[in-house]
Amino acid sequence: MPWGRSGSAAALLLLSGRAIGRAKARNPSPTEMSAEPWSSPKDQVAAEVAPSARTPPSQDHEQEQRPDKLCLDSFWSEVETITQGSGYADLDSTRRDSKHSEEGEQEEQWLADAGLSNLISEDSEDVDKVLLLSTLTRAQAEAVQRRLDSYTLTLRKKNKPPPRDVRDIFNAPITQTLLPESQHSEDPAQHSMACVGKTSLSAAAAEQQRGAPKEEIFFTDVAYCEQAVIFLKQAKLPQNGSQRRKEDGTLPRVICPKCRLGVTRIQDLSHADMKKVRQLALIDMTALCDLLGLEVKRHKTGKRKIPESTLFGVPLSTLLENDQKTKPHTSTPLFLQAILSFLERKGVDSEGILRVPGSQARIKLLQQNLETGFYQGRFSWDDVSANDAAALLKKFIRELPTPLLTAEYLNTFSAVRDITDLKQKLHMLNLLILLLPEPNRNTLKVLLEFLSKVVSREKRNRMNLWAVATIMAPNLFLHKAVPSRLTEGAEKGQAEKAADVMRLLIKYQELLWTIPNFLMSQVRKLNENSNRRYQFYDRRFKNLLKKIHTDSKEKAGKNVLESCRTVKIQVGDLMNGTMEFQLNVGSQASDLLAQFQRQLLRSPDNGKGKMRRNGSTVHPDCALFEVGGNIGEHCLDPETHLLDLYNSNPGGEWVIKLRPRL
Repeated sequence: MPWGRSGSAAALLLLSGRAIGRAKARNPSPTEMSAEPWSSPKDQVAAEVAPSARTPPSQDHEQEQRPDKLCLDSFWSEVETITQGSGYADLDSTRRDSKHSEEGEQEEQWLADAGLSNLISEDSEDVDKVLLLSTLTRAQAEAVQRRLDSYTLTLRKKNKPPPRDVRDIFNAPITQTLLPESQHSEDPAQHSMACVGKTSLSAAAAEQQRGAPKEEIFFTDVAYCEQAVIFLKQAKLPQNGSQRRKEDGTLPRVICPKCRLGVTRIQDLSHADMKKVRQLALIDMTALCDLLGLEVKRHKTGKRKIPESTLFGVPLSTLLENDQKTKPHTSTPLFLQAILSFLERKGVDSEGILRVPGSQARIKLLQQNLETGFYQGRFSWDDVSANDAAALLKKFIRELPTPLLTAEYLNTFSAVRDITDLKQKLHMLNLLILLLPEPNRNTLKVLLEFLSKVVSREKRNRMNLWAVATIMAPNLFLHKAVPSRLTEGAEKGQAEKAADVMRLLIKYQELLWTIPNFLMSQVRKLNENSNRRYQFYDRRFKNLLKKIHTDSKEKAGKNVLESCRTVKIQVGDLMNGTMEFQLNVGSQASDLLAQFQRQLLRSPDNGKGKMRRNGSTVHPDCALFEVGGNIGEHCLDPETHLLDLYNSNPGGEWVIKLRPRL
């Protein structure tokens, strides 16, 4: 399909996404609250809903029902605390430091973040441009083209000549040679995903009619934006009304089919590969926003004077830099670890934890004592109440100089609440988590893990998932550095929508902190293209490119069985060497690690004194790593099938070593 026609098709999909969003407005259920509680307290009517009009949720499923009036009152109390207290009273004046990027700056910054700034550079070679482009799907490439078109149009408005016409970039001979595999060819994975997706949707609808628990299938083999294209096409077809799922506020169980290469979590990849993951995730997220009709603009925050403080109002990167001098491997601020540890010991069982406000006088005194005594070891948590500590936790998150979800992506996180389909919400959140800077991502992870523990003790603390979500949502989604709609009027459902994103982050956090399979495949292909870069300068350019494609097709169908594989062992300074592992079709990483442990047990010196007599090892954190080839460094899932791994990366080495500390 020509690029011009592709752009038109994408525009039609974008318009259909907006129409679908308007058509799928939520229908109120009999158990739903009246409209008044969703409004700001200033606009609520005085009349109360009669007790008979309410249907209290059952205790067993309370955490999956809509928030009650107490939750909503707490939501607006948090909003008022943020906007009026702790220096947030003059919210409008602080917003002057936050503004949209100037015209053209957003596209230029987007291209830089996506690793495509060389597309607008006059000095870069064609090969520099094509390396990342060759990994993109059709929808991803169209998103890149739209940003280039917008950037070029901006330059023309400013009477500046564009460095190169966008058509030249996408129509370059080298691009036309490399793109067909990923962009123009029919991807079998997409066909299988579409077929399996239709089958699973029909099965889910049938189970729903039989009263079975709701389940969603979460595919990660195909790019999320390409899945959105399929979804939008299916949405245009006439639907059987009986198969439509009734929205009742409950969250289904989400099942992610196991890949034979195992699950890859964020901490399993090297920094170099994670940088590529972020670039590709940004492209896919942007393409997904385009298809769903989400118009999200970045905000940039002005420079602020860092307060003379050691804990509150200090950037996360600065806190970590200071803390790593004391604890080198820490990935989250020591103060955050301390307060969460205290709350897990004494707060998770406290009734109304997070909702019941602490004493403002005590909180102020505690903050002063923490600022002066925490790093000196002179602060004691013994006399601190759980509610005061919870208030300090929320204050710490609120007073970060930039939002925990970052100024660049806070509005995109907020826009997730306008997506109607659950899986697409999770797709967007998964990509946004990958885009967060490492300190923000790690801090958000430990915070969500704590909130999940609070929800798990609901019977004691009376805090269900909705209650925790409505309390914490304003603390993450409202920040003085970025304008928010939460303080601009009383739109019906505003509180519920904000809390909905928060509860998705809490409930599905294990899923959201994984790297989807399609991004792993794109990273591998990007590394392969980078490794072959020298071949682009050979005189026999076309012949070599043809050979590359021939090799790729042969490798895709290869199922070579190595009789034995040499595995390196690098367990600290105490153990180095190699071992031989017999490879077969059913071999998994856990089998290889088990053989390693058995060899340790049989060794004469018991692993140089590192083996207990009962057979248990003091190396429980050992893992198998894939190093080199088309990956930088990859800590493997124990369920990884090793023959599939070898076929995917025959040039990589396997190394047993300790997992990195978090």
